Amino acid sequence: MVNGNKFLLRQLANAAFTANALRPVPGMPLSVPTFLSGWLTAELAPQLLAATVADAAIHVARRGIHTRADAAGLAAAGLSTAGLAAVIAAGRGARSEVESALTAALGSGYRSVAGRSTPVAGVPWRQLALPFRMRHADVVRVPNLAYAPGGARFRVDIYHRRDIPVGAPILLQIHGGGWVFGSKDHQGIPLMLEMASRGWVCAAINYPLSPKAVWPAHLIAIKRAVAWLRANAATYGGDPGFVAVTGGSAGGHLAAMLALTEGDPALQPGFEDADTSVQACAPHYGVYDFAGETGIKATRQRVESGLMPMVLGKKAKYPEDYEAASPLNRLRPDAPPFFVVHGISDSFIPVGEAREFVRRLREVSENPVAYAELRGAQHAFDIFPSIRSTAVAQGVADFLDWTRARHREARTAPGVDVSVEGVG
Repeated sequence: MVNGNKFLLRQLANAAFTANALRPVPGMPLSVPTFLSGWLTAELAPQLLAATVADAAIHVARRGIHTRADAAGLAAAGLSTAGLAAVIAAGRGARSEVESALTAALGSGYRSVAGRSTPVAGVPWRQLALPFRMRHADVVRVPNLAYAPGGARFRVDIYHRRDIPVGAPILLQIHGGGWVFGSKDHQGIPLMLEMASRGWVCAAINYPLSPKAVWPAHLIAIKRAVAWLRANAATYGGDPGFVAVTGGSAGGHLAAMLALTEGDPALQPGFEDADTSVQACAPHYGVYDFAGETGIKATRQRVESGLMPMVLGKKAKYPEDYEAASPLNRLRPDAPPFFVVHGISDSFIPVGEAREFVRRLREVSENPVAYAELRGAQHAFDIFPSIRSTAVAQGVADFLDWTRARHREARTAPGVDVSVEGVG
């Protein structure tokens, strides 16, 4: 009887996690546990499905079905199996969602512009068997280079192909963590491995964190990192003429702010003349509304929480200081090409923020703005390889290859400006 009860409890917990992955529990007080259980369940669904089937098969083989607990546990396992299959199907749908987003923004022949005629092959099942073992045989990591004085929070890791390509485009990865925690060691690795294997030079940076650092210290440090990359990336094969930026959550906010504040001297004190522009931006599940102007309930709750004074400083004035840190208030016609990615099931940052940011940016930008909205995707879905994150990484890589190809065409065309204005 004891074993039957344990089996039932395991399967009931599994069913609850699966239900939360399919339809996350709403509400800020539950956002952390909702996120953690939904995120891991959604991105590890194939592994959990295999474990569920194995657990049920072993239990039945050893004990049979003799008690109500046995029968109820088996029924819960059946529900979990069906639910996890639906979660897996949603994850596999990311490939078509990303493809539709890029085709709509860049045109049906966008992949051929970058020299690719077909998409990358499907799900890498061998990699998914060991999802936390993130390595690539052709990629080398050079860790903890100083891009500015100040210690560990001003360090950068460089990822490059083992043969060190010449004139490689550069991708800057900015980690998330609510502007108060996080590290370059824990985010963006699947995308950087994909890009470095394609011949890009990737740079993952730390930056100063709140509450010790007060806005805009975070963004100023990132701009210093861009200036450092332009001066030093050639050592690792990088082309200082092309820098793209990506990041998730707070990193998505910082990536968007970097892309939208080119030439702002107030954000480059002491290095006002440095080129800190970026030529493409791919923010993931980012914060775009710092002032709550979208009117979204969850966004207003964040704006009114204790987090914002930690980031902006206790002396920050509402709304002017909040708006100054908000990508929604930095939109500009000469913004670089954007590829915004957001999950519908995000428990921390409502998908409505991304929708509104994309809508407004498309109204003013002269460059393409692609937007992929991912069914079933939680916050931080791209931390480790999964069915969904692999499809997104390959799509973002295709977008970045496209922007690089168009930028290179423009640079080599006589009398043509380097922007990709009007394309898309």
